[in-house]
Amino acid sequence: MSYGNKRWWALGLIALAQFMVIMDTSIIGVALPRMQADLGFSPENLSWVFNAYVVAFGGLLLLGGRLSDLFGARRMFVAGWLILLVGSAAAGLADGVAVELAARALQGAGAALIAPSALTLLMMLFGAEPRELTRALALYGAAAPAGGTAGVFLGGVITEYVSWPWVFYINIPIALLAVLAAPALMPAGGARRGSLDVAGALTVTAGLGGAVYAIVRAPEIGWTSAQTWLALAGAMVALVAFVAIQAARREPLMRLSIFRTPNLAAANVAQLLLGAAWIPMWFYLNLYLQQVLGYRAFPSGAALLPMTVLIMVGMIVIAPRAIGRFGAKPMVVTGLAVLAAGLGWLALIRPDGTFVADVLPASLVAALGMSLAFIPSLGTAISSARPEEGGLASGIVNTSYQVGSALGLAAMTAVAASYGASQLGDVPALTDGYSAAFVGAGVVAAAAAVIAAITLRTAAPRPETAVLPTPDQTDRASAR
Repeated sequence: MSYGNKRWWALGLIALAQFMVIMDTSIIGVALPRMQADLGFSPENLSWVFNAYVVAFGGLLLLGGRLSDLFGARRMFVAGWLILLVGSAAAGLADGVAVELAARALQGAGAALIAPSALTLLMMLFGAEPRELTRALALYGAAAPAGGTAGVFLGGVITEYVSWPWVFYINIPIALLAVLAAPALMPAGGARRGSLDVAGALTVTAGLGGAVYAIVRAPEIGWTSAQTWLALAGAMVALVAFVAIQAARREPLMRLSIFRTPNLAAANVAQLLLGAAWIPMWFYLNLYLQQVLGYRAFPSGAALLPMTVLIMVGMIVIAPRAIGRFGAKPMVVTGLAVLAAGLGWLALIRPDGTFVADVLPASLVAALGMSLAFIPSLGTAISSARPEEGGLASGIVNTSYQVGSALGLAAMTAVAASYGASQLGDVPALTDGYSAAFVGAGVVAAAAAVIAAITLRTAAPRPETAVLPTPDQTDRASAR
C-alpha cells in the first residue's frame, strides 16, 4: 500500500472513531424503555444512561488531549478503543442500574481518549498539505452527523429485532478492528518527556464533570434548586483551583497562554455556541417527528436522512471550496447566520404540520449552516496551536463543543418545558414547547455569528491556505 493510500485509509479509521463517539450518544435513545423495564431504572434516573456518558466524555477530554501529547497519539487512540470495548461489553452485560451507569461512564472515558488523539493523528497525517487538510477535516466532520443518524437507525432496528444489549455489543467488533488496524495505518506520534500534572488533571476533570453534571441535571431538579447551585459552585471552585495550578506549574496540563494564540479562543467559542445551537435542534426535531407528527422511531430516523446527506455533502464538497475562496472567518459567520435562519424557520412548526412543509425545508437550511460553520471553526481551533500541543488543542475544541452541547440542551430543555413541552399527550402544548426551543437555539446561533464576526481575525483568502487562516499557521502545519 502506497503512503498516499495509507494516509487516506488512516483517515477512514479516524472518521470511524468520530462516527462511533457520536453514535454512542444517539443509539441508546430507542432502547431506553426496554432498558428501564429490564434493569429497574426509575423515570428520573433513566436519562443518566445518556448523561453518564456525556459527563465522563466532557470531563476527561482535556486529560485525554494531554495524554496524547505526552505518550503518543496512536498509543492513546488504541487505549481509548480498548476502554470503549470493555465499557461496551459491561454495558450490554449489566444486570442493574449501578453497573449500567458505571459502564456508560467507562465508555465516555474511552471516547475522551479517542477524540483528541484522532484529531491529533489527522493533523499529523495531513497538516503539511493545507488543501488536503481541509478535505480531511471535512470527511472527519461529516462523520459526526452520519454517526448521529446511524445511531437512531441502528438503535431502532436492534431494539426491535434483536435486543437492547446489542446497541452496546455492536461497538465490540468495530473496536477490535480499530485496535488491530491502528498500528499499521497510523503514525506513532512522538511521545515526549514531561510530567502529567495529576493535580491539574483531577481538578479540571472534577470541574468540567461537575459543571456538566449540574447542567444536565438542572432541568430534572430545577435551575433554582440548592443541589444545582451547590454542584455549580463546587465545579467553579475546582476550575478556579485548576487555573491556579496551571499558572504555578512549570509543565501544566494546559498552558494558559495558549488562549492568547490568535483565533484559538475565538474559534473555540464558535464551536461551543455551535454545539449549543445544533444539538437542541437535533434533539427536539426528533421529538417533534415522533410525539407530534406521530412517526415511529425508524421512520423518524429516515426523516433525518435528507438533513444528514446535505451536511455530509456540505462538509465534503461545499465547505472546502468556499473556505479556499472566501477564507475561514466569512464561512464561520455565514454558516452560523444560516443555521440561525433555519432554526427560526423550524420555530414555525404546527400541531397539524407535515414533514414536507414544516420540517424538510427548514431542516435543510439549518443543515447547510452547520456544514459551513463546523469545518472552518474546527480547523482554525486546531491549527492555531503549536505542533507539540496538537493533542491539547484537540482536547480543548472537543471539550468546547461537548460542554456547549450539554449547556445548550439543558437550557433549551428548560425553555421548552416552560412553554408546555412537559405536557405529554397535549399536542398543541408540545408544539409550543418545541417551537420555543428552536427559537432559543436560533438566538444562540445568531449570537454566535455576531461574536465570531467580532472576535475572529480575518486573513486574506488564498486557496493554498484553505482552513489555515494565517501564514504562520501554515508554517506550523508544515512542521507537523
